[in-house]
Amino acid sequence: MMMGLILVVVGVMSALTAMSIAIHGRETTVPNFVKLSNAEAERLAMTNGLRIDLEGQFYSTEIQEGRIVSQVPPPGTRVRRGWHVRLAQSLGAQRVVIPDLLGQSPRAAELNIRQRGLELGTVAEVQLRDAPPQQIIAQSPPPNAQGILSPKVSVLVAAEPDVQSFIMPSFVGRPLSEVVGRIEQAGFKLGRVYDSEAQQQPSASTLPAPNNVPPVVLKQTPSAGQRITSETPIELQVSR
Repeated sequence: MMMGLILVVVGVMSALTAMSIAIHGRETTVPNFVKLSNAEAERLAMTNGLRIDLEGQFYSTEIQEGRIVSQVPPPGTRVRRGWHVRLAQSLGAQRVVIPDLLGQSPRAAELNIRQRGLELGTVAEVQLRDAPPQQIIAQSPPPNAQGILSPKVSVLVAAEPDVQSFIMPSFVGRPLSEVVGRIEQAGFKLGRVYDSEAQQQPSASTLPAPNNVPPVVLKQTPSAGQRITSETPIELQVSR
């Protein structure tokens, strides 16, 4: 009985040892890629069973242009074979001048920075009452900045002012004079008012009213329920 138990324990330990060897056999240690060229980094990655992804470029006064300036994960990290190591290249020392983008449109600013070999970073918008819309009001890094890390320039743009919208009510079946008064009183824009038969555009105040029956609204554009602004023209088709 005791011998059988000992054999079982030995068997379990052997299995765990074999599993540990197999697991660690599929792992590798991330080497140091910093200061290597792209070709050197590629060869080193293949030797260690790794893959590399070149992501980003940064200015550096210490690392020669075109060589690796940073890596993730850092050297010494244990990873699985086939792991992707993210590398960034050095652009060398900063030689480009950061332009002044204040007051420019986002499109003009993008062309400006790309002509200098820079990249457009984050474009954020903010609403300011006194700022002209669609103009850059701030940038990072600032104009003529020195010692920057990344070749990206982020900008803050004055957003277009919000246009208040309203839900279009239903005027169908109501007298034209009442509808015209409500539209003008609310500050909305009265558009074309036309006869249902002639399909012409008579004046809202001179539409014919046979038998003293005032014209009523038969159709409206936009229709009830649609969103409109104060600048949306409201067209009315009325009865004779």
